[in-house]
Amino acid sequence: MKKRILSLFLLSITALALTACGGNQSSENGEVIVYNWGEYIDPDVLTSFEEETGIRVIYDEFETNEIMYPKVEAGASAYDVVCPSDYMIKKMIDNDLLSKIDFEKIPNAKKYIGQQYYDQSREFDPQNEYSIPYCWGTVGILYNKTMVTEPVDSWDILWNEAYADNILMQDSVRDAFMVALKRDGASMNTLDEAQLQKAKEQLIAQKPLVQAYVIDQVRDKMIGGEAALGVIYSGEAIFTQRENADLAYVIPKEGTNVWIDSWVIPKNAPNPENAQRFIDYMCRPEIALKNFEYITYSTPNEGARELIEEEAIKNSPIAFPDLSQYQNLETYSYLGEEGDALYNELWKEVKSE
Repeated sequence: MKKRILSLFLLSITALALTACGGNQSSENGEVIVYNWGEYIDPDVLTSFEEETGIRVIYDEFETNEIMYPKVEAGASAYDVVCPSDYMIKKMIDNDLLSKIDFEKIPNAKKYIGQQYYDQSREFDPQNEYSIPYCWGTVGILYNKTMVTEPVDSWDILWNEAYADNILMQDSVRDAFMVALKRDGASMNTLDEAQLQKAKEQLIAQKPLVQAYVIDQVRDKMIGGEAALGVIYSGEAIFTQRENADLAYVIPKEGTNVWIDSWVIPKNAPNPENAQRFIDYMCRPEIALKNFEYITYSTPNEGARELIEEEAIKNSPIAFPDLSQYQNLETYSYLGEEGDALYNELWKEVKSE
């Protein structure tokens, strides 16, 4: 989800990771095994970490939380550092898959990560014991100003027949249902079956208007002018605007998802000390800034934000929105096994229609 096409560099180190994770793992032997979203870190940061510490980074990537989770749960591939999203962190905590963070060994996390992001993290990590925020953002509508002339301020426009075959939706059960539920004034974490059935029917009614259900391709199609409207993550919106000045991003008035991706350390991590060193390095302001400039996803690192030289980015309403201006913002909650099954079954019904 949310990330760009893999670079050759990351493809090569992913191959190393797959080889390493399939064999015997040694403990504290100068390696750190990282499992992260695709294109969610500056490759130069990995190189500089290796050069400074002498610790070799073995790097593996995933596309969705749902792909990542069973691999970590099974334990066949032991990782030292993983970067899940909010609701999935809660699921990992509930299933005893994570070690508590020793903040004394990660001082940069205590010093530079803004308190507001720890406060937000309490929705899925109630005592701030298991996770350290890495990136955050919102989900909204990206639109092409040359193709959409009416005001864009509501999820309703994604059901406007004038844009048939020009609408891109996220190929994600939670994100798709979030749009329909918020449009109807419901919580995106609801387990009310009547609300979910109504959202399902809305998504089925929308299908003839949708050009494609996609993930990374939202960015590329919007840059290329292949669609008028798309549901997108704020970090991708920043990147697209650099490539196409005709694109604009809005948070709909009905509310949306405010998400956080965070570093965690699995309980079966073979190199936990190196994991702590890696996370601490990622929390250095100058390193967090390099990652922000590379991936364009909002950083919770206040030291890094102070280092941003371009005022338009430093005060960007997309990268660093004043969330107090919006209503009905939520973070995804883990809904339990039965809740997950309910959403997945309804999503299958949407996709099969």
